Amino acid sequence: MLERLDAGPFFHGTIADLRIGEFLTAGCRSNYRPEIVMNHVYFTALVNGAGLAAEIAAELAGGDAIPRVYVVEPTGPFENDPNVTDKKLPGNPTRSYRSHAPLRIIGEITEWNRLTPEQLQAWRQRLSALISGGGGEILN
Repeated sequence: MLERLDAGPFFHGTIADLRIGEFLTAGCRSNYRPEIVMNHVYFTALVNGAGLAAEIAAELAGGDAIPRVYVVEPTGPFENDPNVTDKKLPGNPTRSYRSHAPLRIIGEITEWNRLTPEQLQAWRQRLSALISGGGGEILN
């Protein structure tokens, strides 16, 4: 029996161009640290959280990368994302999760709170400092 930490719906932010019925799987390179192959696939129950992840991924990819937010369905057990849960934020206010099992794409969302140009510039500076300083550890 699959224990649910959250009822969802669930979302995944990325720059990948996917179709309904396809799967997101572990074993891909991190959008944030491409030298790391991820052991999990990450998702959230907050559409704006997935939108932020998609916009950051697009920013880091550069060029014409398009941020995308997919509605996803976990196909197996999942856990709280330790990269934000209790490490950075008490509890799980971001409703962020990860799983070894694939996530099935069941839809795409085109509406979320987009970053303003000022917010995007602040993220650029924050990411640049994080990457150049060797920070941004990922608990994989």
